[in-house]
Amino acid sequence: GSFLLGKWLHVPLPSVALCSAVVDVAIQDYVADVASELIYQNKRQISKEVLFVFPLGSHMAMYSFQAHSEDAKVQAMLWDEGQQLHEATGGWDHLECLQKQSEYPGEVFACSLGTLAPGKEVVVTLRYVQELSREPDGAARWVLPSTLHPCMIHQPLLFASSPFLFSVCDCFSGKPSYSLLLTASLHSSRGVADVQANFALTPLIYTARDRNTAQVSLAGSPPEHEDLELLVYFGEPTAVSAMVEKGDPGAPAGSLLGDPMVLVTLAPSIPEAVPGQRQSGELIFLLDTTVLEQARVRLPSRAQDAAEGPDSLPFLLKSLPLGCYFNIYCYEATSGGIYPQSVEYTQDNLTTAMQRILSTGSSVDDPNLLGTLRSIYNTRRPRGHARQLFIFMARLPPDEEAIAVEVCRHRNSHRCFSFCFSKDIAALAVALARETGGEAAYISSNNTMAVEVLKCLKRALKPAAEGVSLRWSLPRGLEAEVLGATPQSIFQGQHSFLYAQIHGQAQDTTVAKGFMTWQYSLDGQDVSHTVEFPLCPQGDGRLAGHRLAARCLLKRLLPEAASGSGDELRHRAVEVSLASGIICPFTRYAGICTPRRVSWYQGKERPCGKDLLRGGAQVSSCFVHHTLWVPPGWLTAVRASRLALRRLTRDIAALPQRGACSKGTGPSPRWEMSGSSHVLQADASFVRWSTKDFAEWQELVALQNVDGSWALSSGLASVLEVDEAEIKGKMPGEVTEPSIWATVLAVTWLHRHDKRSQDLCELLEAKAVTWLGSQAVSQLEQCLEAANTLLGSSVEPSVFRL
Repeated sequence: GSFLLGKWLHVPLPSVALCSAVVDVAIQDYVADVASELIYQNKRQISKEVLFVFPLGSHMAMYSFQAHSEDAKVQAMLWDEGQQLHEATGGWDHLECLQKQSEYPGEVFACSLGTLAPGKEVVVTLRYVQELSREPDGAARWVLPSTLHPCMIHQPLLFASSPFLFSVCDCFSGKPSYSLLLTASLHSSRGVADVQANFALTPLIYTARDRNTAQVSLAGSPPEHEDLELLVYFGEPTAVSAMVEKGDPGAPAGSLLGDPMVLVTLAPSIPEAVPGQRQSGELIFLLDTTVLEQARVRLPSRAQDAAEGPDSLPFLLKSLPLGCYFNIYCYEATSGGIYPQSVEYTQDNLTTAMQRILSTGSSVDDPNLLGTLRSIYNTRRPRGHARQLFIFMARLPPDEEAIAVEVCRHRNSHRCFSFCFSKDIAALAVALARETGGEAAYISSNNTMAVEVLKCLKRALKPAAEGVSLRWSLPRGLEAEVLGATPQSIFQGQHSFLYAQIHGQAQDTTVAKGFMTWQYSLDGQDVSHTVEFPLCPQGDGRLAGHRLAARCLLKRLLPEAASGSGDELRHRAVEVSLASGIICPFTRYAGICTPRRVSWYQGKERPCGKDLLRGGAQVSSCFVHHTLWVPPGWLTAVRASRLALRRLTRDIAALPQRGACSKGTGPSPRWEMSGSSHVLQADASFVRWSTKDFAEWQELVALQNVDGSWALSSGLASVLEVDEAEIKGKMPGEVTEPSIWATVLAVTWLHRHDKRSQDLCELLEAKAVTWLGSQAVSQLEQCLEAANTLLGSSVEPSVFRL
């Protein structure tokens, strides 16, 4: 009863035209509830098989779906996977629903609706909730999904890298052939200040005197070939905000949907770090055979080796800032680290680490990444240093699902930057990055590992708010329970959403306010913010905050429940899932079709209960992948689906009338996760470097000290291709320390090359310039002038911050 994607992709499905879309979005602070009604019509003279597909972003969760025609009605119903289908649905007919992970940045919901006769219509109604991204200026950003605005579906992207065909989407290049009615209701306790969009809007209408609620709509036709984006500005942007959403009056008191929910947004104001200066942080590198072998071979013997696999390890380790802690694990040889625990980044510690790496033996056994991760998580991190992992994967681990669960369990204590050298590992790399707010990079033969790794390192070196904690002050009789967990760190440019439920009954009803104090440490200084919020619940009754809180709670419960810690956690997860409508690995979607079906569903095979979607941990091929958890079987099925798609695209590429090119002639695809920080990169834009250039850069990097300086030596003279005696003779008389002159020469030499070397050595150069500024500001101008003369260059003083 496997429902794999390749089963449905043996022939391209024709599209069914979208006639009209009605979208109603309710935005309160940084959460949104979207209700939509889509009408599709079969305008051809033949019947069509209809498969509705709806990609969900990484911060979205669907909680209601139904489709109906004049003959039948199909509704997606959540039920406990341990319950018999006949008992759960009262003996109704069953259709297949699917919600699984693809190369999209989240889940994909799909439901087979059978055959649609000529001229017939099908009406699809779906509802979902999502957390909105917070722009740097404090605005909430909402984007209309492409399924609801199909003129924005990019066929090349879907054809090249998507495992789904949108059979109900009307892809076109001309004027939109459907009508769109879009209405947005806005609410915030801070007030609605302004709304901006990339399409025409009706005037903003305030529906309350305090301007806390407002409404706006689409004016005229939607723009062609553009995402519809809405930016909502509230009152003065603050580092922390809290709003109370009322519960469902029909739900029992004390239940998830019954009690009020506090929606908390944490967005610390963190200044930019000056490149090259001391920074805190714990950086742990998990290496496999690929990186180890590159570290052992100093100079590649072939030009292709230098272009495809440069020794990125020295660039990475020498680019670390002073003040941080580091450790290195060679997990294919042992699960232990170079050091028992992370050590301070010093010259001696780095030299010792490199010597131990070069003496570490490689292994042909399966990589023990899971054991290494558990070893790291059991090690206490240095106080005041945010933990970040750099994971390099050349081979697919046999226990990838357990690895994803382990990372998920510790998601609030670290970030992962994962690098894969095979497309078989891409799904795991993306999952690890997405769970922890990091990034994933696909290292192919068309790009340079050193550049990709250093890109992620630059992001990792952004400062962070450390030691995050919350303290609540509520009237007697009330208490706040944070659902999920509070992150230990929040990095610059990021924000965190928290959901806290208020339980109990206030003994003093005259007190109508509560207080929340948020504390964290920034650069060793304690920072505190206190926010006041009204205890009188507000909201439109759509429970967006409650449903997202349920999603957050499931995220916390699932790793422990899946590990077999007892039935109590599993029952709790099922209860939360069924009450909120948010699917989890222990619940399934069943497509329930009413008995009034006449000719609408005319499939050759009648789906049965065993073919339905399920998310249980015991299922290997028919499953659901929750956005924030990887159940058993998910990665296996994704790989099988991609193989089916690859066969399909290879056959189509052979058809000359399609004008398609073979896989080998085009650039590597690039997947981006919009609205988030995790990116799977496979970019072919990097030009290969020559063996000589890269070898010279490697030699120069090897000679640099961890504080950023270079010593005046014969090795440096060899790289500069200048006689050592001439270098010493040209040293300005004002310079008393030869390392100052050597460092100026090294930085000047780097700038003789093109921008590629500057990008690769940007962090190294920043440390060198910072060290020079602390040693000899008055001597830099004379040193730079002499260096330009000696090397025949024209480097500007601005390079040295002069």
